[in-house]
Amino acid sequence: MKKILLVTDAWAPQKNGVTVVLNRFIAFLSERGYEVKVIHPELFRTVALPTYPEIHLAIFARRRVASLIREFDPDAIHLMTEGPLGWAARSVCKEKKIPFTSWYHTNLQLYTDVRLHAFLGLANALLRRFHSLGERTLVTTETLKRQLESQGYQNVVIVPLGVDTERFVRNPSPPATPFTKPVFVYYGRLAIEKSPEDFLRLDLPGTKVVIGAEPHAVFKTLKEKYPDVHFLGKYDVNADLQKFIDQLSACDVFVFPSKTETFGLVVLEALSCGIPVAAYNVMGPKDIITDGVDGYLGDDLADAAIKCLSLSRDACRTKALHYSWNHSIEAFIKNLAPIRAHQAAER
Repeated sequence: MKKILLVTDAWAPQKNGVTVVLNRFIAFLSERGYEVKVIHPELFRTVALPTYPEIHLAIFARRRVASLIREFDPDAIHLMTEGPLGWAARSVCKEKKIPFTSWYHTNLQLYTDVRLHAFLGLANALLRRFHSLGERTLVTTETLKRQLESQGYQNVVIVPLGVDTERFVRNPSPPATPFTKPVFVYYGRLAIEKSPEDFLRLDLPGTKVVIGAEPHAVFKTLKEKYPDVHFLGKYDVNADLQKFIDQLSACDVFVFPSKTETFGLVVLEALSCGIPVAAYNVMGPKDIITDGVDGYLGDDLADAAIKCLSLSRDACRTKALHYSWNHSIEAFIKNLAPIRAHQAAER
């Protein structure tokens, strides 16, 4: 098996967990000699996603998706997302009786509950239908696996994610900052489903810092609403990694207020930089954090954040070292559904 087709509705310039995973997988698979083709929105006409205009979704895509699958003639097909391109590829695979695997990356049930509560039941039904046709549904944590299985999902397997511990390394002597210690930081997108205001509203000693500026309209609103918080603006790990590492290294605790994550790659990045994590006791953080060792979990984020000040930075780094991208890639390859083997068995 050497040709792998990935289908995704999340693509540059989007910056989220799916695009991070996708880029890492493309790089690692290519290094291992696999030919990787990606079907992504830029290959099609698109429209902006309602309530999230930064994301563009492909329209009228099925015919071309079918053509791209036929031309590439892959050994395995994996659907990264449940958007229009994912559904188009699923439809083609169903018609042609081509096996595929899919990934439950985003906790769309909670995401929908935050943004469009009235459509929660419909979202649940659509997700179950989408994943029911695949050979396997990939998830990142044991908590999510148990949740989906309790809802009737079949053939759910865990493919844990990783962190590049060679890139995310704390600078022990970061450039001096004007911030009063201790420094509590939130970094990432400021979208509503990430609950950034749960962090911004906290009554904490020292300084609160935000690294990130997308969506820009939300960034502008929050910056005006919380003048006591230091907003450092956007970050681009790929373009200016050292600047980002220096900013993060000046902080003492990473506060992760999201309740909608299935994993939380930024948690691993913070831990890799030796920064303890305060988070709610929900899916994602509770699958990574050892309470009282490399972070604290609980309903009271302020209390958890202050407790984190006493934790060992070395313990945080040690936790991150357990999460390898190589292990993730191996699990991914192992769980793909070889098309030719399936077709031979059908004959």
